[in-house]
Formats: sequence, structure tokens, C-alpha cells
Amino acid sequence: MARARRNDDRRPPAEVTAQVREVWRDVLRRDPHQRLFHGDVRGVLTSIGPVLAEHPEYVDVVGRLCEPERQIVFRVPWVDDAGRTRVNRGFRVQFNSALGPYKGGLRFAPSLDLDTVKFLGFEQVFKNALTGQDIGGGKGGADVDPKTCSPGELMRFCQAFGTELAAHVGAATDVPAGDMGVGPREIGWIYGQYQRIIGFHEPGAFTGKPFVLGGSALRPEATGYGVVYFTQRMLAEQGRDLDGARVVVSGSGNVATYAMDRAITAGATVVGCSDSRGAISEPDGVDVDALREVKARGGSVADYAEKRSGATTSSASPFTLECDVALPCATQNEIGPAEARTLVENGCWVVVEGANGPVTPAAREVLRDAGVGFGPGKAANAGGVAVSALEMQQNAGRERWRAEDVDESLFRIMSDIHDRARHAGERYCGDPTDYENGANAAGFLRVADAVHSLGVV
Repeated sequence: MARARRNDDRRPPAEVTAQVREVWRDVLRRDPHQRLFHGDVRGVLTSIGPVLAEHPEYVDVVGRLCEPERQIVFRVPWVDDAGRTRVNRGFRVQFNSALGPYKGGLRFAPSLDLDTVKFLGFEQVFKNALTGQDIGGGKGGADVDPKTCSPGELMRFCQAFGTELAAHVGAATDVPAGDMGVGPREIGWIYGQYQRIIGFHEPGAFTGKPFVLGGSALRPEATGYGVVYFTQRMLAEQGRDLDGARVVVSGSGNVATYAMDRAITAGATVVGCSDSRGAISEPDGVDVDALREVKARGGSVADYAEKRSGATTSSASPFTLECDVALPCATQNEIGPAEARTLVENGCWVVVEGANGPVTPAAREVLRDAGVGFGPGKAANAGGVAVSALEMQQNAGRERWRAEDVDESLFRIMSDIHDRARHAGERYCGDPTDYENGANAAGFLRVADAVHSLGVV
């Protein structure tokens, strides 16, 4: 059964619509080529009309939320193993600090540009607000390819990157973490350079650090675990659970593999996964520990499949496989309308985003029309930043929490995020299963309230 459409009686007054349209025109005028950023802004602006009808005092906040407080672009000169000087471009977009210090990851990817960083930073503002924690939103990174660097090159790059970044971050200002291509090792190197420059110990300036440097238990697992916790809450509302469910996961990094772990613990069978070199199908279930061993040696999912008698490889999307639950955990725009239609035809119950924007707007429309549950990334993959904020709390108190305590807090936070999105979907869209618009509305309300309370600053 298809989901109910938004109640037209909840549309905002004409003057509110006109002001929101003016914000949208300004976004297009200022950055005409930033299509990823435009797509995310459009999604939020589309969602908040009913909120503004109820809270007209927040209309003048919208334009401020769509423009970053600060955009920092800098060069990163470093020396490779051959002694040649290389130059990359670094980014840090400090989007909104109304709720607290900017918080968001650093991504190393050769395709990274300002459009992508702004898209991710805008998404982060609402994601962080949904957690209920006192953190603002930001994002950053560099257009380096860590896969082509030796460990020595990558350390030198991280130190050069950290040298420039040091002037813009700090425990009370901006607290970066890891993201794609940046793990605890890289954060440790960047933090080491930061500490060398500032001249004192400030562990709360970065999260996702190695445990020995003040990193939190369960930080590597947090995003993947959180995706599954959110999925379980969605399924419970449908009268279903993961026990016996067939799950397909894209990606084979931390988010994907820890999501697989937690899904299997809940009784599911992971029947397929992928990486940048292809996808595999394994009806009897992927052995996640064996997959990790292969990946740790630099292998691919195809190399893993060669060692498994029941596994087959394919160059097609993993979401062509029959499944009950789809967890896209790789990168943006990996599920388009064609993949969405296949998921619908195969009887998929829910699609829950473990990555940032992996389901295109057109694909989301296909899922919505078919009544397939959709968990948006700004809600479902907030587990990583949630535990990052818990790491900040531990660092501030010079404390170490047990993994069990962190996991309990993570489950509670993800449950609260689910409930906020569901309740806002029901209140402002007339549909409690509209998690996408509900998450936008709930996140906007919390940030807008803070921005409005601060005055025009």
C-alpha cells in the first residue's frame, strides 16, 4: 500500500512560500554549479513548509541555515616518497554552530570538492541536531587519494593538512572526526600535528582517535551499529524484525561490515555486499570475519568470493539481489530509480541509508510510491557522530566508558532519533512513516530554535 501524500491543508501561507522561494533563488545564484548541495537544500526546503506555517517566527532563519558560517579552502603541500613536492586542496566548511561546536568528519577522496563538502556539511547540521546533543554541523577533507599513498606519504600528508587545519579547530570551536578514507590512524596523525602546533594536550579537539589517545570504545562500530538500531525500530513499527530477514549491504568498510555484524547478531542473513570493484551474492550468508581478513590484505569482495563455494560475483549493483532489507553504506547516489524499482519488485521492506545520500531523489520517490520504508541518512547513520559527541564528553571529564555503556547510550540515541523523525512526520506531514520529511522537520525545528534565540548573528 502506498504511503499517504502530505496533507495539502498543511501548506504554508503564500507569503511564507515566497520567502522560502527567495532563499532558494539565492542559493542557486550564489553557487550555480553545486548540484549536490542544491539537491540537499531543496529536500529540506520542501520538507519545512508545514513547520513554518506553525512557526512563522522561523522564516527569517531559513536563509541563514542555507549559507555556511565559514568556508575554508586551503592548499596542502607535501613531499612524496620520490622527494617530489605535491599539492592538494583541503576544505573545512563550518556550517552552523548555533547548538555547539562545529562537528563533522574529514573525508579524503580524489573527487572531493567544495560542492560535496557543502552538501555533507548541510546534512550534518540536521543530523547532529537530531541526536539531541549540543553540537553544530561542519565537514571537511581533501582531494587526496589515500589508496595511492604509502604509509609514510599519508602521514606526511596528514601532518601538512593538520598544520593548516590547526588554526580553525579546537574543542570549543570545531571538532573534526574521521570519514571516508580517514580512520583512527589518520586522525591520530592530524591530531599529533595539531598538538605539536598548539603546544598542549587537548584530546577533545578531535574524535575518532585511537583508543590510546582518548578515543571512545565502539567509535569504529558506531555508525554501522546505529544504522541497524534505526532499522530495527522501523521494522518494529511494521510488525517485523531482523530475525530471519535477508539483508543486502553495499560497501565493505567500517560502516558496512559493522552493520553486517549487528544485523547477523539480530538473526538476519547478509546475502550480498559490494566494494568499488564489484558485488557478491552469498545466499547462505556472508562471513564478515573472513571478508575483513581479505580486505585487510588489500583484497576485494571478489577475492573473498573465490574462497567461498556458495558465493558468486557480479559487476551489477548488489541491490539487484532479492532481499528484505537494503542498507546502502558506500557512497552518495548509488541507488537510482532502476535499482529502486528492482528492490520494490523483489519485495524489499525497507531501505535504510548507512552512507550520506546513497539514494537519489528520484529513487526515493519510487520507494515512497510503492510503500517501501525509507530511513534517511541524516537520521539513520547518525550513530557515528553520536558516539563522537560521547567521546567529547569522555575527554572533557577525563573518563573512559565501558563498551557496554557506550552501546547502551547509542541504542537510546538512535531510538530517540527514530521517534523524533516519526513524530514530526506524523505532525507535519500527516504520515508517521515519512521519516525523510519528518527528520528534516525535527532537525530544522531544533536548529531554528537555537538560531532564533541567538538573534541576528
